[in-house]
Amino acid sequence: MLDRTNNGSDIFSNHMVNDKVNLYQSTLKNSINCNGIGLHSGKKISLNMIPAAPNTGIIFRRSDICGDAGIIKAIYDNVVDTKMNTTLGNDAGTTIGTIEHLMAAISGCAIDNLIIELNGPEVPVMDGSSEPFVFLIECAGIERQNSIRHTIIVNRDINIKINDCEAYMKPSDVFAISCDINFNSKAIGHQELYLEISCESFRQEICRARTFGFIHEIEFLRKMGLAKGASLDNAIGINGDKVINEDGLRFDDEFVRHKILDSIGDLALAGAPLTGYFRGIKCGHAGNNAILRELFSSDDNWTKITMDQLHSNMAMRVSA
Repeated sequence: MLDRTNNGSDIFSNHMVNDKVNLYQSTLKNSINCNGIGLHSGKKISLNMIPAAPNTGIIFRRSDICGDAGIIKAIYDNVVDTKMNTTLGNDAGTTIGTIEHLMAAISGCAIDNLIIELNGPEVPVMDGSSEPFVFLIECAGIERQNSIRHTIIVNRDINIKINDCEAYMKPSDVFAISCDINFNSKAIGHQELYLEISCESFRQEICRARTFGFIHEIEFLRKMGLAKGASLDNAIGINGDKVINEDGLRFDDEFVRHKILDSIGDLALAGAPLTGYFRGIKCGHAGNNAILRELFSSDDNWTKITMDQLHSNMAMRVSA
């Protein structure tokens, strides 16, 4: 068990509040590991986060598979499955599932370069939120690197529709997300939330929100090979119109907050921090990935610039 008195949290806080730090790429100061259960596979998984050099990006590595066949870059066009989670794959057929909560923590903590080593096919679910991964990052510490960060600017409105899901991306001076969900259960009902995403807002408003599921769906999902590791220790359980977890909810609208968490994790697969507004209506992993594919389908849709250029452009508009 990690000691929450570790002074890594002070390092993390200083990193969050200093905008100038976020002009530069970051990695971890130290490697750190944890063990847990795969939400869908039910397998015991060991995860190790290892510092990486500037411009490496986020790389997953399966330690149980030899050589390059075990390496998968965390990028949107390596997504091979979006059924109940986001799964990455490579040409060798290697996959790593349920990456979204970890990717949300990495993005929410402004980490640019990292090797994530796993000895199995899925990121451990931990408590069903991003908070345990944020805590690991706090304990390891964040190290500023000498290379400038880049951001991907959304240049124009784009949208996709998949069945009931609608997703939009629009130009914005900040990275912002809104999600709109509607479930036929009084435990959830209709929930909508808009949030401008920063390290601080992610830490305070989003990272603790847990995944959720309906008890009547568990047997069906397990027949599909999913949710084998699901329990009330790592998900909010809903039975009809009631939340059945003894400790209740962490937020009154924890469900929509978790949808924003998932969106942050999925959109982190853009390959650089986004500057734009994303809106998802009844949207899940498939829609999140589809909007990224639509964004990058035309060079007219986006521009990649350095973070200091972004700050300079914003300052010029304010002074004008």
